[in-house]
Amino acid sequence: QVRLVESGGGFVQPGGPLRLSCAASGSIFSINAMGWYRQVPGKERELVARIISGDPTTYADSVKGRFTISRDNAKNTVNLQMNSLKPEDTAVYYCNMHNIFSPLNDYWGQGTQVTVSS
Repeated sequence: QVRLVESGGGFVQPGGPLRLSCAASGSIFSINAMGWYRQVPGKERELVARIISGDPTTYADSVKGRFTISRDNAKNTVNLQMNSLKPEDTAVYYCNMHNIFSPLNDYWGQGTQVTVSS
């Protein structure tokens, strides 16, 4: 079992930065993929950015050039640096970690609200 705890959400004005962090604990040896997703009411959860061991990092087209995902293996964390935020980035952001070869090893954080507004 893996437990994920997110932090760093909040309110920011358009154009501003925000950094999300996700700390993992438990059986993290089973994890080979980490990512961030987001969801707004009435819409499906969508991929924002993802790191898979041995593969290039993936970003949604809407965040390319503005968001950067990174991992800190020593601290068992995955971070999302969000710059030049737009109102359309407003959503609940979820951390996800999973094993791409084992669907049962799929873990989600509780979600953190990001609101971009003037």
